[in-house]
Amino acid sequence: MRRPLNEAGLGWPALKAEMAAYAAGDVRWREGKTAVYVFNAGPEVEQVQKEAYALFQSENGLGPAAFPSLKRMEEEVVGFGLDLLHGPDGAAGAITSGGTDSITMAVKAARDFARKQKGAAGPLNIVLPRSAHPAFDKACAMMEIEVRRTALADYLADPAAMAQAADASTMMIVGSAPNFPYGLIDPIEALSALAQERDLWLHVDACVGGYIAPFVRMNGAAIAPFDFELPGVRSMSADLHKYGYCAKGASTVFFRTAELMKFMIFDFRDWPGGRMVTPTLAGTRPGGAISAAWAVMNFLGVEGYRAKHALVTGARETIAAGAEALGFRVLGAPQLGLLAFTRDDIDCVAVWSKLRERGWFTGLTSEPKSLHLMLSPVHAQVAEAYLADLAWAVAEVGGTAATTEAPRYA
Repeated sequence: MRRPLNEAGLGWPALKAEMAAYAAGDVRWREGKTAVYVFNAGPEVEQVQKEAYALFQSENGLGPAAFPSLKRMEEEVVGFGLDLLHGPDGAAGAITSGGTDSITMAVKAARDFARKQKGAAGPLNIVLPRSAHPAFDKACAMMEIEVRRTALADYLADPAAMAQAADASTMMIVGSAPNFPYGLIDPIEALSALAQERDLWLHVDACVGGYIAPFVRMNGAAIAPFDFELPGVRSMSADLHKYGYCAKGASTVFFRTAELMKFMIFDFRDWPGGRMVTPTLAGTRPGGAISAAWAVMNFLGVEGYRAKHALVTGARETIAAGAEALGFRVLGAPQLGLLAFTRDDIDCVAVWSKLRERGWFTGLTSEPKSLHLMLSPVHAQVAEAYLADLAWAVAEVGGTAATTEAPRYA
């Protein structure tokens, strides 16, 4: 129902109370009740996010000459990311508003590279596995680029299928580290070899994994190469506001060279208002997102991230083992903070709905229908409680027929 604007302004105490009332029905994410949308690294990190954001909430990253502080903080955050992801000397990047922004700008750069550097004419296409994020489809819809999705092999990208789908008009191939539906890292080494053999632009979508996989590897996990240490990788996306635990919305897009990054930048001169240069999709860029990212990354440091991510992977191991004890099977062999698990003899969507009755708001994977969790450090504290409620939900829905469609939660 449409509500007209008040004739007179209201006092902040009254507005604050009304906002709190609005939020009464929201998921209790601070209690660990959600495993999607929010990345909860604890109250100390939340405080750093808020205070650092507030310090620069009015500043605008569109104007680096006016706000050199933001320019410096962005350059340092980009440097942190490139160091973690084996960016070579001369690699470059930028902070964006989120993963969709990062992916869109990488697609734009690859398209312009194909047109201007390689002389490609006519329709272009990108080749990606069925599990790749729909943000690629959104970017391609805007740019009228054909999307060729290929079948998976054991829930992972199939390099042979992708090689078969690629042709002279392919401007980009994509791998995920990890893919969102299953939390699994695609065989990026094989895709890198394909990219080199066929002179293809390989983008690695590490929006979920970019700021957790390096630290999980430091903690001893055998994470296969997935980043710029592979010579075929030309660009990457990695979200700061996911496992970087920074404030929303903040992501990073990286390029192997500054020359490749130039194809991303929009530079318009023929305008009475003067020259307009924007490195990312947005014009105005909230200073608070940049300052909060800088502050959180410096606050945690390598040791802090390793500790937080050890909690995440520990929670994943606990929940995976507990789910398997309840008769579920985990899809693939997840190594980071995501997992999906299913049972063939019960309706997983009905289980999801029952868990909602106990306050849990998590994700779903549709192929096959599975429960999907994207875990945060807080879940180490509530993993056993979740498993107890999962056992209750399974008992409640045992033997029910499968529904035809999973509910929309995104």
